[in-house]
Amino acid sequence: MHSTGSGHRARARSVRVGVAAVAVGAVIGGLAWSGNAAESTGADSPAASERGAGDGSAAAAEPVGFGAGTTGGAGGETVTVSGAQEFTEAVQSEGPLTVQVEGAVELDGMTDVAADKTVVGVGTDGGITGGGLNISGVENVIVQNLTFSGSGDDAVSVDGSTHVWIDHNDLSNAYDGLVDIKNGSDEITVSWNHLHDHDKSMLLGHSDDNGDADTGKLRVTYDHNWFDGTGQRHPRVRFGNPVHVLNNYYSDIGSYGVASTTNAGVLVEGNSFENVEDPFHLGEGSSEPGALAAKDNHMVGSGEGETGGEVAEIPYAYTPDAAADVKSLVTEGAGVGRL
Repeated sequence: MHSTGSGHRARARSVRVGVAAVAVGAVIGGLAWSGNAAESTGADSPAASERGAGDGSAAAAEPVGFGAGTTGGAGGETVTVSGAQEFTEAVQSEGPLTVQVEGAVELDGMTDVAADKTVVGVGTDGGITGGGLNISGVENVIVQNLTFSGSGDDAVSVDGSTHVWIDHNDLSNAYDGLVDIKNGSDEITVSWNHLHDHDKSMLLGHSDDNGDADTGKLRVTYDHNWFDGTGQRHPRVRFGNPVHVLNNYYSDIGSYGVASTTNAGVLVEGNSFENVEDPFHLGEGSSEPGALAAKDNHMVGSGEGETGGEVAEIPYAYTPDAAADVKSLVTEGAGVGRL
């Protein structure tokens, strides 16, 4: 293989798909997805037997997809904080706790979050500036309704953790990633977030050499997020299979949408791409191509997508929203103050 002029790897074994192609080889919750599943202009997707994303509502009592069952601080007390010291003490305390963030809390670097925590902004003003949240080696954490900006590292880092729900946040202007998930993290949903004014948005799997820890893990559902003029990594995936990219809205993306690399398997389903020259592809940088299947995406002013390989079946029931409705649903429902 050789590098193309855009810096992406040549992909001779892949299948290029366009807006008017016909979907084949794909069954929700049944057979594995084949890489030659293709694009539509946004017709209704088949419904599964249980509620998923497809009721058109931004508010959900629990996450759709791999993060289902995450309860955070449920069953514990609720505290309200407005300063860095009390915030840090609360999120690092033992036992279940809901931490309500009032106003913008300025952090110095990454702050660890302990297990069984819900960290939620109050109204539209709750937020984190200057630093970010490090969810490392724990389980059962919810991060919701917060504005993240100006982190000198990641906005949210999930490292070796399970059952995490990152929902209805506004994320921008971090030094590194906005939501980076790595090191064998698993069973996570990232939903209804608004990402803007940033380049490298969401990394899933940090190294091609981390297969021992990541294989069989890194299963994430990306549901109803708005990637608004961001550059790349929406997400960039290693090893996770399946990863479900469902009903997201991509607008004016600078470099590329989704990249599947290094033994990953990604289902890109029911998304809306507007002014996205490279909506999804296989391989990225020095990473080898993974597998990617695409179904019922809605393309406006966008380039071709690239699919190939076999993606494992999605193990949960869900009902997608029609891709043609995703733009209005997501722009009206994603971000803070919309629970």
